[in-house]
Amino acid sequence: MDETAPALTRKSPKTKRAPVIVDRLVARYGEDPVELDHGSAFELLVATILAAQATDAKVNEVTRSLFAKYAGPADYLAAPEEELQTDIHPTGFFRQKTRALRGMSQALLERYDGEVPMRMADLVTLPGVARKTANVVLGEWAPQLHVADRDAGIAVDTHVKRLSRRFGFTREEEPEKIERDLMRLLPRAQWPKGSLVIILHGRRVCDAQRPRCGSCLVEDLCPSSLLAGRRDLAGQAKGLGRP
Repeated sequence: MDETAPALTRKSPKTKRAPVIVDRLVARYGEDPVELDHGSAFELLVATILAAQATDAKVNEVTRSLFAKYAGPADYLAAPEEELQTDIHPTGFFRQKTRALRGMSQALLERYDGEVPMRMADLVTLPGVARKTANVVLGEWAPQLHVADRDAGIAVDTHVKRLSRRFGFTREEEPEKIERDLMRLLPRAQWPKGSLVIILHGRRVCDAQRPRCGSCLVEDLCPSSLLAGRRDLAGQAKGLGRP
């Protein structure tokens, strides 16, 4: 609970700091932590696939017209492949993303009656959908199912990786290992929104090159605070000591 925060410092054990840090971030960003515009689980799935190597702002520009033109999985299969490539071209890697969108749409129609399954084991079988994407969709659209799903976890992208290291939550580099460390640190109830609010904090405050530590609501619990003259643990080698 956040009322324990005054007793904590940036030198406190990460097992104590981690849930409090996430609680604060949820209180700040938890109302609407996903910046990809969408109106359904399927649209979020499409937008998340398009967001690979693209900014959310660029994806939102594209999906504004894309979602009006393609209402569901069948529409992505009915359109000529070249036409879909043109429609998503501004997001980059449009050929690979077109194959992923069409493969994902076909799998949904063949296996799930066109509906997005709300189970991690099913989601990760869809073309173009790895654990990160599956955790984002589950966490946003079915948080209660996410908490109950034994296969679900915590989405790890570049922001989560950077902040997890800055917070001293992990020393790992690989997303799978970082996810396991976070799952050990955070109570399961925090998993659905935990990574989503960390991602948002990484975009808005804890920038990769110029973190705004003076504007950070968890600065007092961060062992990488530049405000406190600390080293940035995000850039340290894998063997750094645990805080």
